[in-house]
Amino acid sequence: MTRILMVCLGNICRSPLAEGILKSKLPKSKFEINSAGTANYHLGKAPDLRSIKIARKHQIDISKQKSRQFVVSDFDTYDLIFAMDTSNYNNILALSRFNTDKKKVKLILNESFPGKNINVPDPYYGGEDGFNNVYNMLENACDILSKKLLNDEKTR
Repeated sequence: MTRILMVCLGNICRSPLAEGILKSKLPKSKFEINSAGTANYHLGKAPDLRSIKIARKHQIDISKQKSRQFVVSDFDTYDLIFAMDTSNYNNILALSRFNTDKKKVKLILNESFPGKNINVPDPYYGGEDGFNNVYNMLENACDILSKKLLNDEKTR
């Protein structure tokens, strides 16, 4: 089983969407996908209603997810850790203990734009257009990622 963690700041906007989108593209029997935030602002809270709404528009239900904070033991649990932006990427790396931890951490949009280190913007303080844009960015990145992961699974 391949375990993947999506990480943003508060775990209520971007990473819950990324979790839901990637889950919708991969078989549960072979992949476990979760999400977390680097900050503890919203612990135990459901995703932002705007994230729930845009996911539901695309037949993805993220309403039962609960926010949690990224912890060091996540390096032991997960095979891949995708940060939504460079700030969270750096916060995750600051908690790493070993090179093997660091090698697991990637920026999600490098799936769509290899080596460009483009951030998924935080839509929290914006309107619904921001959530639509974030959904589209994550959909594209997760589509590419899911195809890579499924192809890797076949070659194992």
